Amino acid sequence: MTLAKLKGILDRSLMDLKTRCIRKSDEHVITGVQPAAGSRGPRYFLAGYEGRCFLRLNSNSYLGLSMHPQVIAAEEKAVRIFGTGPGAVRFISGTYAPHVELENRLAEFHGRQAGMIFSAAYATIMGVLPQLITGDTVVLSDSLNHNCIINAMRLAKPAQKLIYSHLDMAELETKIRDSVGQGSRALVVTDGIFSMRGDYAPLDEISAICRKYEESFREGIITVVDDSHGVGAFGQTGRGVEEHTYSRSDILVATLGKAFGVNGGYVVADSTVIDFLRETSPFYVYSNPITPSEAAAAAKAIELLDSSEGRNLLQRLLQLTSRLQNGFIELGYEIISGEHPIVPLMIRDTAKTARLVQYLFDNDILATGLNYPVVPKGDEEIRFQVTASHTEEDIDQVLDVVASFDR
Repeated sequence: MTLAKLKGILDRSLMDLKTRCIRKSDEHVITGVQPAAGSRGPRYFLAGYEGRCFLRLNSNSYLGLSMHPQVIAAEEKAVRIFGTGPGAVRFISGTYAPHVELENRLAEFHGRQAGMIFSAAYATIMGVLPQLITGDTVVLSDSLNHNCIINAMRLAKPAQKLIYSHLDMAELETKIRDSVGQGSRALVVTDGIFSMRGDYAPLDEISAICRKYEESFREGIITVVDDSHGVGAFGQTGRGVEEHTYSRSDILVATLGKAFGVNGGYVVADSTVIDFLRETSPFYVYSNPITPSEAAAAAKAIELLDSSEGRNLLQRLLQLTSRLQNGFIELGYEIISGEHPIVPLMIRDTAKTARLVQYLFDNDILATGLNYPVVPKGDEEIRFQVTASHTEEDIDQVLDVVASFDR
């Protein structure tokens, strides 16, 4: 047995990715963090770039809670009580008090009957959608939904998979209406905040459309929202797109690994749905949960978000986001405006995107270039992500560097 033949095929595939400028660069390894000081936010040290410290605008830790002393203290306390890992899957002996406490806290936070945690948000979607999609289910999905939703639908093998144009509610309604009689159940799934653009799904409109056709399907219409980028970073109290649109989904999926600054994913819903998922979801049944100490840290992060400090962080996040957006507009760049701290700088050219990302790096700024096939052709962009740990000086540093770029 040998890998020689396969290695040749893989080498050609890797070379093709590089030729088309869509191969990912080598991963940067963070070796240390310089805490915020004075008018500057945290800086990061990278392996191979000794003597330099980088301003990070490609982090999902929107509230900066991963470095919050109370979150760190909660994790340290729990790890000394429960150890570093659960040692088993949940149904054997891997359920610890912090897991249960966190699930109850998440359900309360979102106004649901029950919650359930997974090892990651990706695993949550993969573990939830296939359990709710039968061979007699029509699935309708936004064209820009996250990769986890796309792969979950492939795994599920529904009766029909219908893709509607991004945020096109008229097309969604048409596809729902045309699918009546094609399945006993319909399921509409969407991102809450779309991770490449920072725009959001109009849940109020989606819910209204679904209500119109609810009785046309024998098993009804289910709405599922993955608001991993919204919860903790969007809405007056950080409850995401549901709060912003004054609406709610039947089933909400989100993450502990972005605004909450820890690790893991979760789903909240009616208690019957959660009970069913605990019995049937392989990503839950056969996989270890997050550690008890991570669960304790996440519970503390939720507590902080749901306090006056959390509201202040959200307000600061909004102000810094506006400062960056307005600065880009004044420089003559195209952006997608919004209240979410994802700020896409629309370059619309693969080579130019790569050149500006490198220029930012050369000036000690970390930002993410997004090219096809991660985004559609013509939508090439640099995604900047603002966090509450940034400062006005940090934002101005980014704007100064972009202003000096030779377009």
